[in-house]
Amino acid sequence: MTNLRLAIVGAGPAGIYAADILLKAERKFDVSIDLFDQLPAPYGLVRYGVAPDHPRIKGIINALRDVLDRGDIRIFGNVRFGEDITLDDLKRHYHAVIFSTGAIRDADLDIPGIDAEGSFGAADFVSWYDGHPDFPREWPLDAASVAVIGNGNVALDVARILAKHAEDLLVTEIPANVQAGLEASQVTDVHVFGRRGPAQVKFTPLELRELGELRDVDMVVYDEDFDYDEASRAAIASNKQVMVIDRVLQSWRQRPSVNNAGGTASRRLHLHFYAKPVSVKTDDAGRVSALVYERTRPDDEGGVVGTGELREVPIQQLYRAVGYFGSPLPGVPFDKRHGVIPNHEGQVLHKDSNERVPGVYATGWIKRGPVGLIGHTKSDAMETVSHLINDQGSWWTPEDPSPEAIPALLESRGVSWTDLDGWHRLDEHEVALGEPVGRARIKVVDRDEMVRVSRGE
Repeated sequence: MTNLRLAIVGAGPAGIYAADILLKAERKFDVSIDLFDQLPAPYGLVRYGVAPDHPRIKGIINALRDVLDRGDIRIFGNVRFGEDITLDDLKRHYHAVIFSTGAIRDADLDIPGIDAEGSFGAADFVSWYDGHPDFPREWPLDAASVAVIGNGNVALDVARILAKHAEDLLVTEIPANVQAGLEASQVTDVHVFGRRGPAQVKFTPLELRELGELRDVDMVVYDEDFDYDEASRAAIASNKQVMVIDRVLQSWRQRPSVNNAGGTASRRLHLHFYAKPVSVKTDDAGRVSALVYERTRPDDEGGVVGTGELREVPIQQLYRAVGYFGSPLPGVPFDKRHGVIPNHEGQVLHKDSNERVPGVYATGWIKRGPVGLIGHTKSDAMETVSHLINDQGSWWTPEDPSPEAIPALLESRGVSWTDLDGWHRLDEHEVALGEPVGRARIKVVDRDEMVRVSRGE
């Protein structure tokens, strides 16, 4: 065999890195790669999971763009795996497939009342404000007091967007419908809850520092949360990141807005530590009315234990940001408990027998779960690609590996797919939409419009 025809399902960073690494790897065969994505545009969670006011993180897109613009990877956007193209189709036309479909659903939080009206998953809200085409165009921002449960970067992103004034987002690529929704927001107070202490949070110093720079937003922290135990003091002394986080929080304690005393801003962002959510209370109409949490305390080992003391904070809306969760793919083994494709170093395994599934691989969050940053995604892809190269003896034997087969198949099924030239057209169109109002771009949200622009129709 002198040629590997590879399909990659998922055109976010994980899929693009896998393609790039394989093309640059030492190997004894030629490679041609087709990248599939259910969305008309590439880049996955970098386009649809990063807050619009994080342009430096979105700079990752520039590196991904460079990979795609080389022209040695074909893109088929607006193609749904399991509907427009199936695993059997891939076996007929490729030697192997890598799944890099990520994780876009919210992990569950099993407490009473979590499904009440006004309770949302953070991932859905992120998809709304990032203009994901498969989510509603409107979002109810009719609550004055809002809770965000979680102590990771997604929780901080959600809290920041809720607390930030809409006009301060005009410099970003925020879609027009999202801008209008945020301008009508009734939010005055955002409460962020985490069950552990300030020295155990999962967010990065940069994310935290940005909160304190919001215009007309008072940061509110509580002195009782800073009675550190020995484990917390040790973490601050030994870990530079924890030390910076503590320094930021301690600086906020000196502000007049702390503990609700002397603040002058029209909005407030409260950080509650040692707060384990217990239940969500509702009003007579079944809407969220309060969050009940148990006050926890340090256990001197970096964890917490409950104190039995229950507290209640009145709210009218709640967002759970306790992690993302993978979604099953038709015909592909899936671990429902962990939300991943079962695998050994990227080699997909049968769920019951743990035997390898020939020709099927995974990388990114659908492989390892929704943890880690871009650096992890690269090393992840390297591991998977290494096995793919060495597994040549167990690749599929396709009936028709010709490059023309896939466009013909999609056309026969009436699929309006988009390609790299189409992404360039959409990219230029979005930039042009922003130019008259001095913005970098205005993102197109409607899927049909994205496809029309991409296909030049």
